[in-house]
Amino acid sequence: MYDFHTHFIPKDIMAWLKEHQETVHAKWVQKDLNKAEFLVVNEKWGFELKSTFVDEKLYLEEQVKANVTHSVVSPIPQLFMYDFSPDITTELSMVYNQSLAKWVTTLPDRLSALGTVPLNDPQKAADVLKDAMRLGLKGVIIGPGLPNTMLSDDYYSPFFEEANSQKAIVFIHPLLSEDPRLKQRMMPNLIGVPWETTVCAADLLLSGFTDKYPHVKILLAHGGGFLPYQIGRLNKGYSQWKEVSANLQAEPIEYLKKFWFDTVLWNQAALSFLVHAVGEDHIVPGSDFPFDLCNWPPVGSFENAVPSLLPDHPARIREQA
Repeated sequence: MYDFHTHFIPKDIMAWLKEHQETVHAKWVQKDLNKAEFLVVNEKWGFELKSTFVDEKLYLEEQVKANVTHSVVSPIPQLFMYDFSPDITTELSMVYNQSLAKWVTTLPDRLSALGTVPLNDPQKAADVLKDAMRLGLKGVIIGPGLPNTMLSDDYYSPFFEEANSQKAIVFIHPLLSEDPRLKQRMMPNLIGVPWETTVCAADLLLSGFTDKYPHVKILLAHGGGFLPYQIGRLNKGYSQWKEVSANLQAEPIEYLKKFWFDTVLWNQAALSFLVHAVGEDHIVPGSDFPFDLCNWPPVGSFENAVPSLLPDHPARIREQA
């Protein structure tokens, strides 16, 4: 079984955080004696720093226990660092990418990885992506844009042009929503995370993004947020309003099928609907391991999409030989 949605923090990144602790306002907080310390960066995005986030051996052992034979490792969204200067974000991105590339090179049958980029400087993001692909990474994980700038904006063109040229995976993974209405009952995570994906993905879909960048492999976290389950509403808008149909050559449902989705939904009925809406060849197993809300172990094999996302993976090549 594959798991396309896992996270890890290499030891070089932990050392970088210690070294730049004051610059990025990193702190380690003991909130509960029964839990590991929480890592907090820039006074937000705190999360429990479980051993499986930082211990390579333990991470791999847990994958084996869950019968996961190949894991795609991503940086954690809390360390995107878009709030800081591009120089800081670029430096961290390069350390993260080099560390993950070094790890997966030692276990190519077991691991693939995505990198991270300084999305706050799209030209630098393009350069870092190109370097990440040269190192053997399969693409990058990014957030759903910057404040007040959607990913469809021309501002990001240098990055997406490079991603299109590289035929890279671009895994869109939101951070907690900062909507002021969502301040309690864990709603920034429960509702805010899929909401941020929904807004970003709907914008990309309606902008005609996949026509402009047909070779970028957009993977949407958490089953695509709420978008797949309201695609009928977008289809209705397409038939009613020129503002909706202007950039599209077909109904929104057809564009939805050009994205890829993970299975992090925790609900079989929701997953069955997603399969019906986009087809198994655009769904990959995922878990969000080892965050608290991980869907562990990942649900189903859903390997029809693997050759399109990892065409040069050694195990796949051997299977086809």
